Amino acid sequence: MKTEGVFSAYGAFPENPLYERLTAREDPIYTKANDCRDQFERDYTRILHCLAYRRLKHKTQVFFNIENDHICTRMEHVSHVESVSTTIAKELGLNVGLTKAIAMGHDLGHAPFGHQGERELDAISKKYLGRGFFHERNGLHFVDNIELLEDDYRVFRNLNLTYAVRDGIISHCGEVDDNALVPREEYIDLNTFTKVGQYQPFTWEGCVVKLSDKIAYVGRDIEDAIRLKFLTRENIETLSDMAKAYDKMAINTTVIIHNMIYDVCKNSSPEKGICLSETFHQQLKEIKQFNYEFIYRNKRLDAFTKYARLVLEQIFLTLLDAYDGENTVNELRKRAEYYPELMGAFADWISKFCETELDMFSNITERTVKCMNRKIYGYLETEEIYMGAILDYISGMSDNYAIRVFNELITY
Repeated sequence: MKTEGVFSAYGAFPENPLYERLTAREDPIYTKANDCRDQFERDYTRILHCLAYRRLKHKTQVFFNIENDHICTRMEHVSHVESVSTTIAKELGLNVGLTKAIAMGHDLGHAPFGHQGERELDAISKKYLGRGFFHERNGLHFVDNIELLEDDYRVFRNLNLTYAVRDGIISHCGEVDDNALVPREEYIDLNTFTKVGQYQPFTWEGCVVKLSDKIAYVGRDIEDAIRLKFLTRENIETLSDMAKAYDKMAINTTVIIHNMIYDVCKNSSPEKGICLSETFHQQLKEIKQFNYEFIYRNKRLDAFTKYARLVLEQIFLTLLDAYDGENTVNELRKRAEYYPELMGAFADWISKFCETELDMFSNITERTVKCMNRKIYGYLETEEIYMGAILDYISGMSDNYAIRVFNELITY
């Protein structure tokens, strides 16, 4: 539904001259005669149903605390971003369906163990593959090549999302302190992204999600830090002084989200871009600086960082040791005798993305045969292809699963 607002003429609606490009997919997607959803709403539900989204509930946001029900997980963060961005999009007259889909999918590429895990996979990727790893690009890779859904005939296929949603996922980085976000003009091949924040989103909706990502996490991270006693009394007094400087009663998720949503809606325009007022932009920067100094670089996270490095590195090296060219999947199945969860599950997973004849791999499953997806690993001709597959597999793991397979390695 289209809502009147200052951006109504610029949203990703059928009247937009770029609409065909925004809704373009790599391949035709099956249709249903009685489907009442538009293209972006279909993307939203495709993401909602995929396995990578489900695993977000067991992935670290900032604090590794899988037994604590009240600490923010990656899935809860995604819900906050969806709430903030769709409220802004509706008020400004942008396409809410597109905004929801980008928000829902924006963190599908995150590694287990939060940013600590992302840094470790980046180090492994640079050492073994000569290229960096960042979750925005990995998110595009996942929705393009890794995540599968059944069609009406129970055949598994790639997600095949629209260009606008894919673009919003890879260009969502909220770490850069930009204000006044304006979409780029170029319709580019999204695989040309080589570094974080290289290009702005192609849509106004993508710009809204990018700013909302930052609004959503800063206050929630503070609340978790207080709950886990990461902050001292002096730190909390500093927060109180920061709030008073802006004539506010507190700095927490509720206050930040309410005030900044209102401020973005009041100050944004097609001429100025999606933006906060200078006052609130400055406050957001100060809160981020506080979080980096007292939360993200807190020495209490050091042990967790070392643990994440140990777990992910050992999983990578153990799987790498099984490489045997085109015979790799069979070798993995042999080693499943000792490591049934890690080797067996990885063999099942990787075989879905390899070129196979029905008799190529032993114990091939019906589910594998019915995967009509891109075979991105070919015949595992090179060790480099195989190492990329291992990184893909690890990056998709939840914290719980990574710990489970690591424990299998150290339990005899």
